[in-house]
Amino acid sequence: MPRKRTFDTWFLLIVTFVTLGGFFVFVSASLGLYGREGAEFGSVVFNQFLLGLVGGAIGLYAGIRIPYKAWRKYALPISIFAFIIMLLVFVPHIGFEHGGAKRWIHLGFTTFQPAEILKFAVVVYLAAWLSSVRRRIGKVQWSVLPFLVILSITGALLLSQPDTGTFIVISGAAGSMLLVAGAKWKHVIGCLLIGVIVLGGVFALRPYARERVVSYFQPGDDVLGSDWQINQSLIAIGSGGMVGRGFGQSVQKFSYLPEPIGDSIFAVASEEFGFVGGMLIIIGFMIFLYRGLYIAQRAPDMFSLLLVSGIVIMVVWQSFVNIGAMLKVFPLTGLPLLFISHGGTALAVTLTQMGIVLNVSKHMKKG
Repeated sequence: MPRKRTFDTWFLLIVTFVTLGGFFVFVSASLGLYGREGAEFGSVVFNQFLLGLVGGAIGLYAGIRIPYKAWRKYALPISIFAFIIMLLVFVPHIGFEHGGAKRWIHLGFTTFQPAEILKFAVVVYLAAWLSSVRRRIGKVQWSVLPFLVILSITGALLLSQPDTGTFIVISGAAGSMLLVAGAKWKHVIGCLLIGVIVLGGVFALRPYARERVVSYFQPGDDVLGSDWQINQSLIAIGSGGMVGRGFGQSVQKFSYLPEPIGDSIFAVASEEFGFVGGMLIIIGFMIFLYRGLYIAQRAPDMFSLLLVSGIVIMVVWQSFVNIGAMLKVFPLTGLPLLFISHGGTALAVTLTQMGIVLNVSKHMKKG
């Protein structure tokens, strides 16, 4: 009888820790909704629990059960589906607009952010494509040109919403996958330079993006406008001290911090649980990165290596960009902190991807 393969228990424990710990932080941050007109604490927490945790648990189980090779087989249909639903955000009465951005689809009882599906679809498609051309990856026509075409289509959809932050996350993960696949350094650097030029054009042409960059380099020029969020974030993090004010005791989440359950949630966590709590979140993501890359390094084939690498790097890259923005290491992007911020779609899709990583871990090479 062949030995039954088991998944990596350590990775599952790490995912469980950041998910349940993240929900604990989310509930605490959500108490700030009581100080905001029109916000409902109960419905927000319930939706996060039902769509995020319960839906994510189902997705995690499905990801573990579905053979990872199936994702390679259906990479193209998944990508086409992702691009189609991305276009639906621009359809009247279907797309939902908030804060001047069209990033959501209205389902009646809740909203759905198709960019989360797109992020996953791009990683799957790149893993399938790069693994199929790995013997010719050193040639521009098989590496740089198709890579730029894929990112150009992705960027056109995201920047039209606009969603610059998600495009930065996808680009970072995609560039890492290109490097892991064996592309030449000069080709990767060339793609990076093109990306910098494109983002420079976005910052020059989009007032909201330009304001965030200016605010980053010239702090204090507009304390009641573009500098407000980062200033309130730094106040929250600084006032947390070593161990924080305690669960639910944040002051900044009441009317001061924009999006306390969204991209500002790390600041709330640091205020309530202090330097210790903030470091636990960062260390949790670092251990997640280490164990995820451990699985990728021992993946049975090039496709699974690229798939796991892309998923893990994308999650950590987005999370550190969010944390860095709250600490003023990076300009503000509006990206949520995965596993913790509000967003049932993001949590469910992320946990499904964790299931895929665990499925690959069942086939790890020894040594």
